[in-house]
Amino acid sequence: MDGSTTSTAPGQTTLPGQSYAGTDPAPEFPEGLDWLNTADPIAFADLEGKVVLLDFWTYGCINCIHIIPDLKRLEEEFVDELVVIGVHSAKFANEGETDNIRDVVLRYEVEHPVVNDRDFEIWRTWGANAWPTTALVDPAGNVVGGFSGEGVYDVTAPVIRSLISEFDQSGVLDRTPIAFAREADGRPDTVLSYPGKVFVPPGGETLYVADSGHHRIVAADPETGEVTAVYGRGRPGYADGPALEAMFDSPQGMALSPDGDFLYVADTTNHTIRSIELATGEVATILGTGTLGWPPTGGLADEVSINSPWALEERDGLLYIAMAGHHQIWVMDLAAGTARPLVGNARESTLNGPLADAELAQPSGLAFDGDGLLYFADSESSAIRSAEVLTDGVTDIVVGSDDNLFDFGDVDGVGTEARLQHPLGLAYADDGFLYVADTYNSKIKRIDPATGSVETYLGGEQGWQDGSEARFSEPGGVAARGERLYVADTNNHAIRIVDLSTDTTSTLVLKGIEEFAPPPDTADFFGEVVELAASVNPRAGYVTLNIELPPDHKVNEQAPSSAEFSATGGVADFGTGSSVSLTGTTFPVTIPVEFIEGTGTVTADVTVIYCHKNAESLCFIQQLRFVVDLMVSPPISSDTISLNYQIVLPDL
Repeated sequence: MDGSTTSTAPGQTTLPGQSYAGTDPAPEFPEGLDWLNTADPIAFADLEGKVVLLDFWTYGCINCIHIIPDLKRLEEEFVDELVVIGVHSAKFANEGETDNIRDVVLRYEVEHPVVNDRDFEIWRTWGANAWPTTALVDPAGNVVGGFSGEGVYDVTAPVIRSLISEFDQSGVLDRTPIAFAREADGRPDTVLSYPGKVFVPPGGETLYVADSGHHRIVAADPETGEVTAVYGRGRPGYADGPALEAMFDSPQGMALSPDGDFLYVADTTNHTIRSIELATGEVATILGTGTLGWPPTGGLADEVSINSPWALEERDGLLYIAMAGHHQIWVMDLAAGTARPLVGNARESTLNGPLADAELAQPSGLAFDGDGLLYFADSESSAIRSAEVLTDGVTDIVVGSDDNLFDFGDVDGVGTEARLQHPLGLAYADDGFLYVADTYNSKIKRIDPATGSVETYLGGEQGWQDGSEARFSEPGGVAARGERLYVADTNNHAIRIVDLSTDTTSTLVLKGIEEFAPPPDTADFFGEVVELAASVNPRAGYVTLNIELPPDHKVNEQAPSSAEFSATGGVADFGTGSSVSLTGTTFPVTIPVEFIEGTGTVTADVTVIYCHKNAESLCFIQQLRFVVDLMVSPPISSDTISLNYQIVLPDL
């Protein structure tokens, strides 16, 4: 939001004997606010003896997202001495809703407590004036100072080290661990996690989904939902290589190479553009160094550091990139291997004019029309704008305010009379309309480029509903192909399909994605582990698997639920029954086994894909690993191991 850097905190250089201890007590948090990642509201009295870092943020701000890795690094380095508290002071009305903040906390894997400062009470008390702003409190509960902008680790880490040393010597520092109740605890996985973008190449035979929360790209048949490929290990990281060994970090937009052989991916949090060779699945980096770049400078693709690429469009061998972090649109010459800024001077604002002089505000979606005019979703100005990139012309406003960054809303109309709220995606369809993911209004808007008129096409109250009265939840991406519009319905963890001829919406059910998951006997197993002990008689017996599903839910009849059994110490022989399909089953399930005298371990890796009995649009994945410490001995009469687990439906 505000890329400037100002500081009222001490500098990074500590003079001998210098103290960073504050003198004024930190103002207490107001009562009655909503808190996340904690069971109860927090007071500074609860944090006595800890260094406290307050992070004032709003979740649509790219600079706020940029400092999340810094905050995680600080939390890991000072795990016993530092407590980070996010103070979410929302710019947009939609960002002030606690449920929406919860989704962002989950999406970006934020584990520290977050308070919803909806009415800016804490913001005003602390004198914050920009997003992001961080402030430090010493272990005695006194204010140290504040800092606005990115680069939080470099500024605060030396101060935190000094405070730890000083208050450790005085006996005030408390290293007792504090455990918080995370929003992510106990939530089963969904097939998709906060998908950000969708892409359908010409021909429409494959649908590509940026499964952003799972840090991977999913390819599927748009007709059947059958998953045909997955690229990425499913956890955040940065690694080139084969499809299931490569790693992404919150990928977003995609585009196809001119020859159709490569899929390009905006690997947003890695600050790179990646390529996927579709014939082999091999992933490589074609632009960026993996580090956030500033200032924006063009050059050779493998030497240039870029900043949060969010959307891609390919045309005539050139790759156009919505560089959200630089507030620019870049262009990469794919043949020459060079990249440079094309639109925008890197100042965040709403100024139109010649391409290089224009001022953009976090562009996050791109779409060419049939004549080569490039439209872009300028998310922080809540506007749809255009750029004459083929003729080195000018930028212009299409829909929304061109006045300031705080003029947003939900108003149909013409040109600058209309209002959007943080749009992230757009697509140009064969019918000549622009379709916009008006993200924070949870709507799909339709623009007539010839007149500048915009109307609500689909959506209304935030939620999930198919049919002619469709509802969405912060959709982040749209793609048009023929008479279909594909929508990345981000907070619903789903891909929606709109029939443009009937104006009706359905949900695409993805099938078979589990076949591309890393095997559960590797270090990539992230399910819940259930440990128990059992004793049985050495004879033919049974393992009884009883998974209790939430009310009105069933095991999906098409997705491949399964159980895999193994044993150590030679205590159990499952014969040909070591791999059991659970697709469409009802529990309990009984598996025959031969128990053999001795001691060892029986392991059952269980994957259950379940959905509502009357609506299979949203399915959940529960991964379990039962580890049984088993004794097989003649005096024992039992011949059965019972594996029981109750699944609790997540509160989405």
